[in-house]
Amino acid sequence: MEQNVNDLYYRRIDLPAGDLHVFAHDDLFYAMGNKVLEMANNNLQIPNIRYMSYTPDAHVGVGTCIGTTAVWGVADGFVSPSIVGSDIGCGMRVHLTNLQAEDLQDVKLRRKLVKAIEKRIPVENHARGYFSDIRLEDVLRKGLHGLPGKYVPDAYTPRKATSMTHVECSRFRFDESELDRIAMPVWHRAHRQLGTLGNGNHFIEIQALSIPEDNRAIAERWGLRDGQVAVMIHSGSRSWGGAVNQYCGSQVAKTMSKLGLGTADPKLAYAPLDSEAGRMYANLMYSALNFAVANRHLMAFAVRDAFKETFGSRAELSTLYDLMHNYACEESHGEEAMLVHRKGTTRALPAGHAGNPEPYRETGHPALIPGSMGTASYLMVGAPEGSRNYHSICHGAGRIRSRNATKQLVTVDEFASSLRIGQDDEVVLNHRALESLVDESPQAYKDVDQIIDSVVQARLASVVAKCRPLAAVKGV
Repeated sequence: MEQNVNDLYYRRIDLPAGDLHVFAHDDLFYAMGNKVLEMANNNLQIPNIRYMSYTPDAHVGVGTCIGTTAVWGVADGFVSPSIVGSDIGCGMRVHLTNLQAEDLQDVKLRRKLVKAIEKRIPVENHARGYFSDIRLEDVLRKGLHGLPGKYVPDAYTPRKATSMTHVECSRFRFDESELDRIAMPVWHRAHRQLGTLGNGNHFIEIQALSIPEDNRAIAERWGLRDGQVAVMIHSGSRSWGGAVNQYCGSQVAKTMSKLGLGTADPKLAYAPLDSEAGRMYANLMYSALNFAVANRHLMAFAVRDAFKETFGSRAELSTLYDLMHNYACEESHGEEAMLVHRKGTTRALPAGHAGNPEPYRETGHPALIPGSMGTASYLMVGAPEGSRNYHSICHGAGRIRSRNATKQLVTVDEFASSLRIGQDDEVVLNHRALESLVDESPQAYKDVDQIIDSVVQARLASVVAKCRPLAAVKGV
């Protein structure tokens, strides 16, 4: 295996099936292990692939590693459910408040806020949400534009409106006739889950911002300030995305068999974009993206009410940004239309890029990078040099060990210590029984500061704000 190293934070690896580009410090790269290279080689066997890369948080997933960017031309491209992931449209959302960290200094007050959030957002995986008056079909077809006006309170106040404008995309358009393929029980289950969190690594976190001097001018343009309280939400398309992935995966597998396609990994699914299965998957994927962005919006709406219950009517939340990290979308790169897959990677556009929404055209949009419970998260902005990686950066810290391994290696006391339980700066959780969340402890993840350093040193993006956790709501 020949390896060409341009610098300490980037390497091109010549695998038998093609080139893999890796943006990571040496220590992070060698810790990834050989399995990620085996999986990359399988992915590179998909016909007509133009580009593939790993971000520093890359780790083994099903069919494809989390932390992958893979690109095809639209004219002769392939679409892969495996290089999107089962939680289609999973992503991040950040809201800014008009509160400061000292307003939440009292641990009892943080617990009160967490309880108010949990009252409005069910954390049990199969619990029913509180938005039964919303038509699921409207959400699937229209995204945020399918929500009743009362759930978008700023939609008609342009000077204050951020719900529709400060998002990566408020509505994905697609062939709506494809919705008929999904069975009615899925519709009922997905409708119950609107405005719900889900389990695993999904969370709602209350954070306090600190602004480094390097990008203070951008931070001010975004409305950020030192000590400001922010809310970060991480969730996706729930059972709707899962059902789309399962149904379309079976149809894609039939197409692969018919066309004689395949790799050494039977779990790696892909189909020509212009095939019936490829078109079906792309269309239904967009419906799941609509669900995901609306789901995060509804949770933010509920969190806003929880803040008002806790702090009174003076508490306000405005949308900073919402963006995804599990999807495939058509993008313009140069003069050609490309289908860019991102599985566990986040788009980070620089200032002046035409793909930015209008409010962020001059600065570049916020790229939202979560850490883990007890560690910092980051708000970043893309750099012009990020074009060499199709403007993709990491989507988080990335797991360093499996859930079962974490439960075996990390004690409850170690987990509690990392959350500073019992201290004045305790990260307040909605779960008092930490045993249920050990597999999501900081010890399960890579060092997020090392991940961010790799992204910065590779000149893909820079830090605008560091987010210190104050409280977190997790699902079970």
